[in-house]
Amino acid sequence: MKSIVYSTKAPSPIGPYSQAVQAGNMLYVSGQIAIDPITQQLIEGGIEDETKRVMQNIESLLAASDFTFADIVKTSIFLSDMKHFAIVNEIYGSYFQSDFPARETVAVLGLPKNVNVEISVTAYKA
Repeated sequence: MKSIVYSTKAPSPIGPYSQAVQAGNMLYVSGQIAIDPITQQLIEGGIEDETKRVMQNIESLLAASDFTFADIVKTSIFLSDMKHFAIVNEIYGSYFQSDFPARETVAVLGLPKNVNVEISVTAYKA
């Protein structure tokens, strides 16, 4: 069964998509950018603050479906420039303890609202 996941602790979608979709034991979290869920505005402060906000948004959507970072099996990280890789990698990595998910990290020409980082995740719970 498929169900739409919505959390007020994560930013509202800025287009025709859901924050996350749960299908059985799988959770698909849409790409998250550094939007504050309270103000619905982009946060400022550079790549470190952006990445922390993205990870907090992901955490809120995981929790809304009773998932955790330990349940993530796949992530996709999109960067505006690979010069951000080391900082994003360090912050991202701090959210995982072991058994890291599969992942790709790519630099792209542009991201929504001209942010520097967007991350999507897929989680599985047995």
